[in-house]
Amino acid sequence: MQVKIALPKGQLQNSTAALFREAGYAIADYRDGSRSYRLRCDVAPDLFLKVFHEKDIAIQVAVGNYDLGICRLGWVDELLSKYRSDAVVKVHDLGYGKRNLYAVTSRASGLNSLEALRRYAGSVRIVSEYPNLAEAFALKQRLWRFQIFPVWGAAAVYPPENAEVAVVTETSAEKLDEQGLVPLTTLLESSAYLVANRNSLQSKDLSRLLKALSAGVVKEAGDSEEANGGVPAGSRRSEGKPRLSLALPDGHQQRHVVDFLNKAGLKIEGYGSNGCRMEFNGVSVKVVRPQDMPLQVANGNFDLAITGRDWLRDCLYRFPSCPVTELLNLGFGKVRIVAVVSKDLPVGSTAELRKVKRESALRVASEYINIADKYANDNHLTPCKLIPTWGASEAFLPEDADVLIENTETGSTISRHNLKIIDTLFESTACLIGNTEAIKRPEKKKEIGHIIDAMSRGAAAH
Repeated sequence: MQVKIALPKGQLQNSTAALFREAGYAIADYRDGSRSYRLRCDVAPDLFLKVFHEKDIAIQVAVGNYDLGICRLGWVDELLSKYRSDAVVKVHDLGYGKRNLYAVTSRASGLNSLEALRRYAGSVRIVSEYPNLAEAFALKQRLWRFQIFPVWGAAAVYPPENAEVAVVTETSAEKLDEQGLVPLTTLLESSAYLVANRNSLQSKDLSRLLKALSAGVVKEAGDSEEANGGVPAGSRRSEGKPRLSLALPDGHQQRHVVDFLNKAGLKIEGYGSNGCRMEFNGVSVKVVRPQDMPLQVANGNFDLAITGRDWLRDCLYRFPSCPVTELLNLGFGKVRIVAVVSKDLPVGSTAELRKVKRESALRVASEYINIADKYANDNHLTPCKLIPTWGASEAFLPEDADVLIENTETGSTISRHNLKIIDTLFESTACLIGNTEAIKRPEKKKEIGHIIDAMSRGAAAH
């Protein structure tokens, strides 16, 4: 009997590896920094183990692709708060990875209590990676008017300028205070949970494995990355009213952006060294996820941002008339957006893929869900089922998806996971984007022009 288990990458990885080791199911090559997505357990070869981004695991277990999974309780409740009848069952609190889910506001907002929030005269803007739980919070508090803004991460940097409230995870209220945030309430005490598919519990004998994993006691192995994109202690907030607002990317692109800005003569103190809020010559700077930037610029939360052309295109495919535009191609961060399938699938092009006879809908997985949708429609890949992912997308093929729309620099990672490229959709580079209304305003036009000129010189020198 094969048992399929979805394991988390990132913050929970080391502790989860220790849990399986203590339970007598040591997993080869499952450790922080490993890029293997398919794993083996030598003492239990009937276990099918695959690594996913933590956000995807509750969904994968709920739809029945996996019998068991491990992720934080917050992601399970995020799913169940909207889809109450989903077939994901909470089995056991594993005790590690503890991070509470808080509704917070900025210390500078003046909304330092739930009562003050309920009395707020305007529409309460709530930003979060957990939009379903954020909406449940707003309804429970009977807020008169509210808007939910889903983001990929870094929700803590949005208040007070771009949101009144953020729903974020953190280890303690003291950590929030270091970031200039005030906890309004604790929504959930979250830690790593063992979850199961309801149908699997009824149809498979999982008792021995569940008992072993539920009995495990694991010390915290430490987070391998900063959770939630929070604002580290020491980040500086802007004093007074800045003339412009600029969003810069977090994550692996930071190093390249820092190098580019230095060449452009725009050295921003604190960026690249865990700072998430800065000010530079009257420009308010925040560090957010590149995936969120086009929509946030279109919403007017930022005047300018450095992101990828891929994320701009993904946004414009969904909202063609939204007020965001590319101002400058910066030239670095070059990747290809490609269609990928398993090497075992006997096709070499999208045209050949279209001719493959199948019994069910073609499953197309991607972080770029709007680009994937257009690719499927343009190439008449019907019937088709889109599967949004949050990262570690190569893990989906071939068991949980048929096609992947992914970015790649060299293609080596794709090849290493027994995958192959069958089509190149387009090439993407970093770009400067702007709000089309902001760039026309007389009080901002000149300053934006100075930044474009400096970045143009940086692009020429890069």
